[in-house]
Amino acid sequence: MNTEDAIRAILQNIGEDPDREGLIETPKRVAKAHKEFFAGYESDPKKLLKTFTNEGYDEMLLVKNIAYYSHCEHHMVPFFGRAHVAYIPDKRITGLSKLPRLVEVFARRLQNQERLTVQVAETLMEELKPLGVAVQISGKHLCMCGRGVNQPDSETITTTFLGEFKKDGALRSDFFNQLKTS
Repeated sequence: MNTEDAIRAILQNIGEDPDREGLIETPKRVAKAHKEFFAGYESDPKKLLKTFTNEGYDEMLLVKNIAYYSHCEHHMVPFFGRAHVAYIPDKRITGLSKLPRLVEVFARRLQNQERLTVQVAETLMEELKPLGVAVQISGKHLCMCGRGVNQPDSETITTTFLGEFKKDGALRSDFFNQLKTS
């Protein structure tokens, strides 16, 4: 069964008429949207991280407020929020735009927020071999906000610390303090 047929079946299953005027093009639209929503399966996150020689920078590098949109693997409904990604370079660095792209590749898959956080951190650690990595992701999950417990103001925060960030409490504090600055 192709995607459009599956969407027609879902429409029928919820009691809709897929042949009614407003829904005739819906299966095609949903199929097109799914290609965009789940485009992360078509990209290798490791190939995104083109690296360069570090020219002496040895402090934390942080890209914060990276917007992401994903879909919960349990209910296939959206969750979205902000990611903050930091690393301490050793011998290699990557382009600043690669950090949001890395978040995007993993977010554009069926996900849970915990795994998304770990995948971003571990990929950076494996590919750049930095001294440490810190990732914090906040998210609003429509599976909690609009159904189930119906908590529209709830927000989920996950963190992963690797290397020096895991060992050094002062470094973690510095990471959190930098998130507070505008």
